[in-house]
Amino acid sequence: MENENQAETFKEEGNVAFKNGDWETAIILYTKAINITNEETRNLSIYLKNRAAAYLKIEKYEAALNDCDKSLKIVTTDPKALFRRCQALEALQRYEEAYRDATQIFKDDPTNKTIQPILQRLFKIVQERARQNELLSSKLESMLKIAFDLSETIEKRETAMNNLLVLARQSSGAELMMKSTIVQQVKNLIKVDKNRVITTAGIRIIGELCKHNETRTKKVLEIVGLPWFLEILDSEDANRVNVVEHCMQTIINAFSGMENKRDTKPKKELIDRNKKQIDTLLTCLVYALNNRLISGLARDALIELIMRNINYDQLSWAEQLVNIGGVERLMECASELEEYKYESSMNITSSTRTVAAVCLGRIYENMYYDALKEKFREKIENFIKDKLLTPDIESKVRVTVALTALLRGPLDVGNALIGKEGIMEMILVMANTEDELQQKVACECIIAAASKADKAKAIISQGINILKQLYKSKNDHIRIRALVGLCKLGSSGGTDASLKPFAEGSSLKLAEACRRFLLHPGKDNDIRKWAAEGLSYLTLDAEVKEKLIEDKPALQALVELAKTGDQSVLFGVITTLVNLCNAYDKQEVIPEMLELAKFAKQHIPEEHELDDPDFVTKRILILGHANVTTALVSLAKTESDNSKELIARVFNAMCSEQELRGVVVAQGGSKALLSLALNGTEKGKRQAAQALARIGITMNPEIAFPGQKSLEVIRPLLNLLHPDCTGLENFEALMALCNMAQVSETARMRIIKEGGFGKIEQYMFEDHQQISRAAVQCMCNMTQSEEVIKMFEGENDRVKFAVALCLDEDKDTAMAAAGMLAIITGASKKCCEKVFDSKNWLDCLHCLLANPSLDMQYRGVCVTYNILSSSKEVAEKLIQTDVLEILMALSKLTPCDGREKIVEIAGLALQEAEKWGVIKKPGEDDD
Repeated sequence: MENENQAETFKEEGNVAFKNGDWETAIILYTKAINITNEETRNLSIYLKNRAAAYLKIEKYEAALNDCDKSLKIVTTDPKALFRRCQALEALQRYEEAYRDATQIFKDDPTNKTIQPILQRLFKIVQERARQNELLSSKLESMLKIAFDLSETIEKRETAMNNLLVLARQSSGAELMMKSTIVQQVKNLIKVDKNRVITTAGIRIIGELCKHNETRTKKVLEIVGLPWFLEILDSEDANRVNVVEHCMQTIINAFSGMENKRDTKPKKELIDRNKKQIDTLLTCLVYALNNRLISGLARDALIELIMRNINYDQLSWAEQLVNIGGVERLMECASELEEYKYESSMNITSSTRTVAAVCLGRIYENMYYDALKEKFREKIENFIKDKLLTPDIESKVRVTVALTALLRGPLDVGNALIGKEGIMEMILVMANTEDELQQKVACECIIAAASKADKAKAIISQGINILKQLYKSKNDHIRIRALVGLCKLGSSGGTDASLKPFAEGSSLKLAEACRRFLLHPGKDNDIRKWAAEGLSYLTLDAEVKEKLIEDKPALQALVELAKTGDQSVLFGVITTLVNLCNAYDKQEVIPEMLELAKFAKQHIPEEHELDDPDFVTKRILILGHANVTTALVSLAKTESDNSKELIARVFNAMCSEQELRGVVVAQGGSKALLSLALNGTEKGKRQAAQALARIGITMNPEIAFPGQKSLEVIRPLLNLLHPDCTGLENFEALMALCNMAQVSETARMRIIKEGGFGKIEQYMFEDHQQISRAAVQCMCNMTQSEEVIKMFEGENDRVKFAVALCLDEDKDTAMAAAGMLAIITGASKKCCEKVFDSKNWLDCLHCLLANPSLDMQYRGVCVTYNILSSSKEVAEKLIQTDVLEILMALSKLTPCDGREKIVEIAGLALQEAEKWGVIKKPGEDDD
C-alpha cells in the first residue's frame, strides 16, 4: 500500500513536470513510479503510457513504442496508449502498423475527431507505399533473375547486382528483399562465381540488409550461418576482405546499437537482449585467429575486429577475451614470421605482428584493476615459459619475436619480461650465432628493448660489438636490422646536442647508410621499412635533419613507403616526420631552475642551433610541398592511438604555416584530421583540432570542410575552448568558429547544440585581449541566429555587456560589439528596451555616432534606427538627449566618401521618430 501511494506521488509530480515542459524530469519521475509497481495493474499501465508521452516529446520513439507495448499488454484497448504507439510508429516510418493502431482507435470510438485526420493521412501513405511496393517487387524480381543467371552477360549481371545494392539501402527495399530468397542466393553464388564486382556487391547487400536492424540480422544469420562469414573472409583479395570485415562489424553493430563511427556508444538494452549472439561472435573471432589455413589478410581483419570492439566504451570485450584464451592466440600471431616458414606456421602479412601488438596493448589498457592486469601478465608469462621449456631453436626464435611484439604493444609487460634473468643474455647469444634467422630476430628485439635509457646503456655495453659484427653480414635483411640497432643506440641522447653516445660524425654516417638502403634499387619494402626506422632515431640529431630535408629522393621514398598502407612502416616514417618538424613535446626551461642546475653541477640539455625556428619552418615548408599529406592520410588509418597522436602532430606543424593549409586540404587532410580530432589520445585530439582550427581561420569553411564535414568540425573546435588548452589554441578555435558561425544557420545551431554558446560567451570576459576580441567577433556572427537572440532577450545582462564592449579600448573588439548590438537590436524589440538597462548606453551611442571610423558610425546609426523604430516608449527615451541632434547633423552631411549609407540610415531614423510623434516634421507648428 505504501508503494502504491509513493508511486502515485511520483506520477503526480511527473505530470507537473510534463505540463511545465520538463520532459527529462517527467521521465525520471514516471520511471520511479514504474520501478516500485511490481504487479501488472492498471496503474502500471498509466505510468507506462505517461512515460511514453514524455519519450515522444524528446523524440525517443523506440523507448515510447516499448512503453506503449507494455501498457497495452495490461489494458489491450487503452485509446491513449494506442494513440501514442501510433505516433511512435509513424515517427519510425512503420506506417502500416501506425495505420493499424489508428484504425483500431477509430473502430472503438468513431466520434474521435483527433484520430480522423491522422487516419486519413496514414491511409494515403499506406496506399502509396503499397503501390510503390508493387513496383519494387516487380523491379526486384526482374533484377534477381538477371543477377543470379550465370548465362547472362557479365555487364548485365554487374548492373543488376549494383541496382540490388542500391535497393538494399532503402528500408522498404530491404524488407522486400528479406521476403525473397536473395540471402540464400548470395550465399550460393559466392561459392561458384569468381567475378570480383558481383561477389563484392553480394556481400555488401548482406551488410546493408543487416544494417541497424536486429531482426533482419538474426534472420540473415539463420540462413547463412556465422561460419560462412569466416569462410568468405579467407581471401587474398584485400578489397574482399575489407568488405567482409565491414559486413561483420555491421552485424556486431546491429546487435549492440553501435555505428561505424568511433564516437558512438552501444545501447545497453540491445546488448543485454543479444548477449548470447555477441558472445558467440567474439568466441568465433578468437578461435579463428590461429586457423593455419586462412590468409594473412583474413587474420589481420579478425584481429582488427576484436580490437575495434574491445574498449570499455564499445563492447568491453577485454576481460572476456582474456578468459577464453584470446591473449595466447594473439601471442601466437605476434610470434609468427612472415619470411621463414616452419611446419606449424600460419599465413601472415607484413602488418600482422604490428596489429597483434597494438591489440595486446589495447587489451592491457582495458584491464581496469590490478587483479586483471596481473591475470594478463600471468597469461603472457605462461606463454613464454611454455615456449622456453621446449629446447629447439624454433621456440627460442618465437619467444624472441613475441617479446619484440610486447615491447611494441604493452610496453610495461615487455620490459618486465626482458628484465628477467637470462632473457637478455639469450637474445645476445642468438645475435652472436651464425644462424641468419636468429641474428635477424635478435636484432629486432634488441632494437625494441632499447626503448628506455637504462636498457640502452646496458645494450651499448654488452651488444654494441655484436651489432657492428652483424652489420658486416652479406644478408641485407640482417645488415639493415643491425644498422637500425646502432642508430637507436646512437640516438639515446635524444635532442640534447651535448650528449653523443658515439663519436662525432657517427650519426651522419649512419644516416647515409640508412639512405642507401632506402634508395637502393631493387630493395624490398621490408628493408625500406627498417631504413625508415633507422632515420626515425637519427633525426633527433639536428645535423641529420638538415641533411635529410635537402635530400628530395629520400623524402619521396619515405612518402611512397607510407602510401603502401603497410602498418609496420608507420613508426619509422611518422617518427621521422615528427622529428623533422620538431613536433615533439619540448620540456619547458625555467630560468631559475636552469641556474639551480648549474649551481648543483647537473647536466643541462642544449638545443642545437639548427633547431632554431627559422630552420624548423624551412623544413616544414619543404615537407608540405613534398606531398607529405598523402603519406599522413594513408597512415591515419591505424588503430594505434599513440601513432594517431604523432600523425596529428605533423599535420598541426604543417598547418602552422599558412601557405600549406590549402595543400593539406587539397590532398585529403581535412577528412583525416576530423577522425584524428575525435579519436585517440587527448594530446593527439588537441593537435588535430588545432590543425582544423588553423585551416578554418584562413580558408572558407565550405571549401575546406565540404558537406557534412562543416558541421562535424564544430565539436573538435569547441573542445579547444577548455582551461587546459593553451591561449593560442583558445584563440585559433574562436577564430575558426567565428568563420563557421558565418556559414549558415545550420552551423550556428550545431554550435549551440554542442554547448558552444556558453563557452564562447565565457571567453568574452577573458583578460587576454586577442582571445576576448575573437570571442566577441564569434558572438557577433552567432547573433544571426534566432535562438541566440532569444538568449539575449532572457533575464540576464548580455545586452548590457554588449553596450559596454562598444566602449572597449581595442578598436576591433568595439567594432565587433557594435555589430553585435546592431544585429540584436534589429532582431528584437526586447533587446532595444534592454539597451537602457546599461548605465553607459548614452556614452555608447555618442561614441558610435561621433566615431571617426565610418564603419563604427554606420553601426551606430543602425543601432539608433533600430531603437527608434522599435516602439514609441523606447523612442521617447532618446528625446531627452542630444542623440537626435547628432542624427540630424549626420543626415545633412554630403553623401560622399563612403558616407552614403550613414546619411541614408540617419534620415530613416529621424523619420521613425517623426512617425511616433516624438519630434515634429520641419515646418510643423505646435497646436
